[in-house]
Amino acid sequence: MMKHLMTTVAWTCLAAVISTPAMAAEADTGTTLEEVVVTATKSETNLQKTPIAISVMSAEAMVDRHAGSLISLQDGAIPSLRVAPFESRQSALVIGIRGIVPFDANQTARDQGVGVYIDGVYMARPQGLNAALFDLERVEVLRGPQGTLFGRNTEGGAVSIVTKGPSGVFGGRMTLGVGNYGSYNAEVHQDFAEIGDLSFKVDALVQHQDATTKNPMLGQAGWNQFNRKGIRLSAVYQPTDKFSAAVSVDYAHDQNTPFFSQLLNYNPYGKTVRTLAQVTAAAAAPAGTINPLSPLVKVNTSRQTVSHIGTIQQPSLDETGGLTAILKYEVSPDLELRSITGLHAVGTNQFDNSGIEARNVFAPNSNFGRYSLSDLYQRQMSQEFQAIGNLGDSFKFATGLYYFKEHVKESAGTPFTNVWNADGTAYTIRSAYGSFGTGAITSATQGWQYGTRFIQRASRAEAISYAAFFNGTYTPASMERLHLTVGGRVTKDERNGTLYAVAGKATNFKFDYSKSRFDPLVNLAYDFSDDINLYAKFSTGYRAGGANARSSTFQAFDAEEVKAYEIGAKMDLLDHRLRVNLAAYAMDRDNTQTDFDNVDTTPGSPTLGAHTEETRNSPGTSKIKGIEADITAVISENWKAGLSYAYTSVKIPAAPFPFTGNTDVPLGAPFPVYVVFTPPTAASAYVDYTRPVGKLTFKAHLDANYADAQYAFQAEFADVSPTGKLVKQVAVKTDSSFIVNGNLTLADINMGNGDTSASLSVWARNLLNEEHIFRISAANRGTIGDYGNFNAPRTYGVELRVKY
Repeated sequence: MMKHLMTTVAWTCLAAVISTPAMAAEADTGTTLEEVVVTATKSETNLQKTPIAISVMSAEAMVDRHAGSLISLQDGAIPSLRVAPFESRQSALVIGIRGIVPFDANQTARDQGVGVYIDGVYMARPQGLNAALFDLERVEVLRGPQGTLFGRNTEGGAVSIVTKGPSGVFGGRMTLGVGNYGSYNAEVHQDFAEIGDLSFKVDALVQHQDATTKNPMLGQAGWNQFNRKGIRLSAVYQPTDKFSAAVSVDYAHDQNTPFFSQLLNYNPYGKTVRTLAQVTAAAAAPAGTINPLSPLVKVNTSRQTVSHIGTIQQPSLDETGGLTAILKYEVSPDLELRSITGLHAVGTNQFDNSGIEARNVFAPNSNFGRYSLSDLYQRQMSQEFQAIGNLGDSFKFATGLYYFKEHVKESAGTPFTNVWNADGTAYTIRSAYGSFGTGAITSATQGWQYGTRFIQRASRAEAISYAAFFNGTYTPASMERLHLTVGGRVTKDERNGTLYAVAGKATNFKFDYSKSRFDPLVNLAYDFSDDINLYAKFSTGYRAGGANARSSTFQAFDAEEVKAYEIGAKMDLLDHRLRVNLAAYAMDRDNTQTDFDNVDTTPGSPTLGAHTEETRNSPGTSKIKGIEADITAVISENWKAGLSYAYTSVKIPAAPFPFTGNTDVPLGAPFPVYVVFTPPTAASAYVDYTRPVGKLTFKAHLDANYADAQYAFQAEFADVSPTGKLVKQVAVKTDSSFIVNGNLTLADINMGNGDTSASLSVWARNLLNEEHIFRISAANRGTIGDYGNFNAPRTYGVELRVKY
């Protein structure tokens, strides 16, 4: 850890040395870094005066990167924040901070460890998080546990998305853009003139991209395509300076397909390859042998642009919508009361056939093309009351009450879409209705149309949470540079659910979970000077307990919790031309929610002989530590640059294996556990150049983002023994990544009206067309080979923005 601390300090010093001459030369120009406003403490504060590790992406920074949704941050723009599609699917996102990353939260009764908030309202499900972002003000990433002020499921931190509300002044902005892969985008943000005490605003947008991996089957979607649409209506009623009521209603519609899964190798264990005659005689491969590949299936170690096999692939559909109401009343200059009400719903119809080549073992005349289908529907309601104020000049506080409730239900199935011929040289497409009408629907005869599916699992769950919190900061009158913050949150979580269908059979597996807890916070900050602020913090957070819907029992597991110790420094140097923010932390995580691959051996169970996923709380303490740095410099009147760096070390004790009889791992034996999507080292750098060109302004932006190789799965069983036991635990890492994005803009183009101006931009994402595998699995290593998903190829386009 010391080596990484020295590296961080070295980079800081180098930036200061390089920047100093240029900054001194420009000292009389008045060019300084702008103040950044954040709301991490429930009040608007200066980023540099807020003793919390926070990263901020402004609306302008998102535009520079052509980032239209949260998945755009997968490139690593904020090194401590990790964003990835769940199982390669754009319809749900995995979000993690500081090594707190869920392996599988894409269920009815499981949660992520990082909370996502839009205008103060918690978004409970990973489904729908990739909807197009409305008119952004900024994205705040709060690093580290936020258990006191934000509460439930902020074990690793929180992502707070802040949008722009009505201004009450007539005006607006329009955007039109086109690019490669048939992409286009359009936005309208229209403010209306205040009418009496009411202000209104309309935001509407569309984002489209064709597939980057084509499907040779006519009439079917390819892979990695999207079509996002959304509309938001907002209003503010402000009859006096002391009271305001802001209400917004939004709806988003997102059609998308997953990233394509490629076969990366074949027969890595070097088994004896069976002949076609042997496979025809007996489809199942005996121990030590492997079935041959179909002549149509190829190993590909670089990004595919077209699948070798055509198949059924429908776009998944995510629909999200909700209402947010925020009321504020200033009782006095020292006290403001707030109410934040959120109603939100999401519906997801998932269609995933991305593994058509990579995940199917060849056998003559057999079905293949596992079509992963899921229908999930959720609705939630949250209510928060806050009191924000001061007691004299020495004490500031934020206190409140919180209530949350959600209902979730899901059903899932996995029909097959294709059928091999006798020798694997051709295939046909099965009926969408399977063998419907010829008898009972089974896993072999099912189709993918509604009413013909064999329900592999179906569950429903309800969660309720109550909380009360207090956070106060005391500044002694005799020591105005010292600030002591103490806070706490009392929470009661209740959750229950039913796994009511498993493997086509009606079941009645229930769980009922209830837990109360207290999350404290202590933060000691010291203003070394007006521009250098130091802090030390202790905080806690947790990820709520629940149950795994992919199991055969729906057995409840407990909350996962973390204690964090952090020190940090926030410095504005060289007359506010250099900003250096540093943080170092250590976290202890207990009750780690660990997923185990299992084959059910329970007599009479609906899943007898089938793979299931069981979740248990593992004993022992996981040790997570790291260092983070954010450096921003105004090099001259024209040049600005930034560098962010994150080092993360995660050590998780081996978990005692909780099952017996179906693997080569004895009951209680140590089972390795790996954290996913957490590179040990990640960094991001950017440079901005601005200069006047006559009456116009030229802007150039370039950013580069690096991440080490990382795990995408926990330890997997990769083979089967002669006796049918799962053997060979394997964990493989992805590639490292290096993504460069760029943007050139000509701004302040006069449109013939003094109040109307335009800008014209040329943008590129993954400018160097770099290839890396961001997700890789060894689960099929013993039967076919490893499979994985490559990042998106280079995309580029032009964009016209008009402001009036």
